[in-house]
Amino acid sequence: SRLARALPVSRYAYFVHSFYCQPELDHTIVAQSDYGGSFAAIVEQENIFGLQFHPEKSQDLGLQILKNFVEL
Repeated sequence: SRLARALPVSRYAYFVHSFYCQPELDHTIVAQSDYGGSFAAIVEQENIFGLQFHPEKSQDLGLQILKNFVEL
């Protein structure tokens, strides 16, 4: 995944609520969370990206994701 490359070892992401969407195509799921049940945390298909968490509040993990996005 172009969005998830070079992510730090710490995989902490900041989730605010329990709402989530379930992608129809499993191959678009880049990362999953198991907090309160398994769900897609990052999806990517061609030039479409989706995050189910707040990267701006997710410390080093979020900063790397934002950096990767800017460098696309």
